[in-house]
Amino acid sequence: MIMSDRRTFLKNTALATAGLAAFPTIVRGSGVAANDKITVGLIGCKGQGWSNLQAFLKQPGVECAALCDVDRNVLMERAAGVEKITGKKPALYGDFRKLLEQKDIDAVIVATPDHWHCIPMVNACEVGKDVFCEKPLANTIEECNVMVNATRRYNRVVQVNQWQRSDPHWKDAVEYVHSGTLGRVRSVRAWSYVGWKGSIPVVPDTPVPEGVDYDMWLGPAPKRPFNQNRFHFTFRWYWDYAGGLMTDWGVHLLDYALFGMNQYVPKSVMATGGKYAYPDDAMETPDTLMAMYDFGDFGLLWDHTIGIYGANYGRGHGVAFIGEYGTLVVDRSGWEVLPETSSVSANKDFVKVPLQKSTGQGLELHVKNFLECMKTREKPTCDIETGAHIARIAHLGNISYRLGRKVFWDHDQQRFIKDKKADELVKAHYRKPWTLPRV
Repeated sequence: MIMSDRRTFLKNTALATAGLAAFPTIVRGSGVAANDKITVGLIGCKGQGWSNLQAFLKQPGVECAALCDVDRNVLMERAAGVEKITGKKPALYGDFRKLLEQKDIDAVIVATPDHWHCIPMVNACEVGKDVFCEKPLANTIEECNVMVNATRRYNRVVQVNQWQRSDPHWKDAVEYVHSGTLGRVRSVRAWSYVGWKGSIPVVPDTPVPEGVDYDMWLGPAPKRPFNQNRFHFTFRWYWDYAGGLMTDWGVHLLDYALFGMNQYVPKSVMATGGKYAYPDDAMETPDTLMAMYDFGDFGLLWDHTIGIYGANYGRGHGVAFIGEYGTLVVDRSGWEVLPETSSVSANKDFVKVPLQKSTGQGLELHVKNFLECMKTREKPTCDIETGAHIARIAHLGNISYRLGRKVFWDHDQQRFIKDKKADELVKAHYRKPWTLPRV
């Protein structure tokens, strides 16, 4: 049987990380009526933000009232896209605060770089708007905690875009693990091997491109000269704005590793890695990293690398629950169970489970769930507590890596155990005049 500390964890932290459907908590506060249309505004319009908005506009009764982006070039391109889809012109803003003043907006999609998630999300909650926030929830643990507090204080519906939480085959895989059929699971692996990504060459700083409000793009992050490597998609490889693959893919996959094992707080974390693939390129975050999370009765290994696809079980990403009698492997394509055939614990009666395919509709289902919860005021599939907790878990791995040693986390106190250097990496250090919201 899988050992579980779920009851203790939920009691101490009020985190409903697993089994959310079984505990439909009502979010008190005003919402839209069941038959009303829902009007959304998008903050951050380029890659994932645009994908999110398109998923929203596929749902009946959804309209886009406004777009906001600090890059005027992107803003105009997306405005034309919205008009083509809906036949209507959205209001356009370069400052998210102006968008939040628009009274007819019911919900806001926050799809900015990670360092810009906290302030717009909290401000949206303050003015009574529900929020669909891109993952990872925030770029620091301290910001995650502020965002949880804001959701609770202002009684808003917040969905974190870990859309695998709404893709049925992932839930089916977890139910199989919970059934105990695999026998005792003492080793779990989660990995992301990003073969399509190569090196980012070092390039000189340049003038800010025309149409870009670069100071606003930096926002609370440190003042830096403009460099194309730090802008748009490749922001992800710089500590000022994000946490590399650990927080990008890690929040998806580590989430299901914890969900499957029904345990959520590791006793310790030890990470090691570096820039092994491209030691001289422009990235700051490690292109190769392994992090071991020790839960006492099982270990969880996170493993990522760039420039290679070959990985566990022939899958470039996934989660594997390695049990006495078999191993369940799940990724975005589906899940399967492989029997343990020749070990001392092998069970000759164990039945292999062939690939159970994904619907391929995870994002659409996630958006649909959010819209439904706006009307019912129930907690969505990936509510703020779930998104915040798994973001913290990913940040713990990065903090261990950056310190070069094992760390011990006190979840109840939201700090490390007798470790001032590690605690500094928990905090959000904002550039003036921006300040961390007080909630």
